[in-house]
Amino acid sequence: MRNSLLIIIGLAITTNTPTPLPLSYPSYFGNRIYIPADNPVTVEGVALGRRLFYETKLSANNRISCATCHRQEYAFTDGKPFSTGVDGTLTKRNSMTLANLVWVRNFFWDGRADGLEEQAATPLTDEHEMGQALCKSAEKLQAAKPYPALFKSAFGSSHITAEGIINAITQFERTLISCNSRYDQYLQEKYQPTPSELNGMTLFFANPNPEKQVRGAACGHCHGGPKTFNELFHNNGLDSMPGDAGREGITKQPTDKGRFRVVTLRNIALTAPYMHDGRFNTLEEVVDHYSDHVQSSRTLSIFLQDNSNTTHGKQLQLTAQEKKDLIAFLHMLTDSSFITDKRFSDPFKNK
Repeated sequence: MRNSLLIIIGLAITTNTPTPLPLSYPSYFGNRIYIPADNPVTVEGVALGRRLFYETKLSANNRISCATCHRQEYAFTDGKPFSTGVDGTLTKRNSMTLANLVWVRNFFWDGRADGLEEQAATPLTDEHEMGQALCKSAEKLQAAKPYPALFKSAFGSSHITAEGIINAITQFERTLISCNSRYDQYLQEKYQPTPSELNGMTLFFANPNPEKQVRGAACGHCHGGPKTFNELFHNNGLDSMPGDAGREGITKQPTDKGRFRVVTLRNIALTAPYMHDGRFNTLEEVVDHYSDHVQSSRTLSIFLQDNSNTTHGKQLQLTAQEKKDLIAFLHMLTDSSFITDKRFSDPFKNK
């Protein structure tokens, strides 16, 4: 009996079972999250993924990591219109924030990746981004301490695979939850907005109706709900003749020409420049666009057509004060704790 007990104890000690890591977020975010059954979020997987996120060995020149284009201080964007890859080539579109990806299903500006695992593999292997085959990355990590041991803890085997690399990185990325802005504190009745912030919030969610003397910016059509995004693609009137086909390049449907994914506005004050091509440097420029410069085209979002605060108007025509108030509300979406959280920071700098 004693020997049998020792055998059972020995098996328990040698069997690697990663520890589940529950994700914490407000109930008003909802539970429609996307976590594959074969890649659950675990303590060990996230720890490994965090290290890999900052690991330059995953690039062909050993100089670029995921964090190069997704910097924590910029809410995991990089502050540039376009990012520079291993061969000096600029990306075709602006680097997107990684906040709250666990609620996202379709990735990239054109939605071409169905799931975070598929998305993560693209920049790692693209010849103009990190430029390295996953098998080569696995080979480099296999020869570098402490990776074999970390992979064993996370996945039960010290043999490093392409799938393990992707799974670890995406586990870490799913923990990048931003939910502690002043807007969240307001929703939790812990913060009283200023009059400017309150008016900006009202404008953000209100639809203009000049006949009833209701003024609004109608942002909530696309950026509604506490997470401030919808799983939709819209042509937001940047150009009358879109130079970038956007979603049409994936679906081959002419009605998708110039449509791009609706991104979250969480931490928007930190993620300049704006739009898929980084054309706007400030929030003032963004608000001016939606207020006064939406370009009509065949695929323009219906939510931006003839939407005005004046009778028979073709543009929103917000006042100067309304623009300031709207921007004040957008600053309420900044989560300072998100950009300083050590759980998300570079582990190589925190030794």
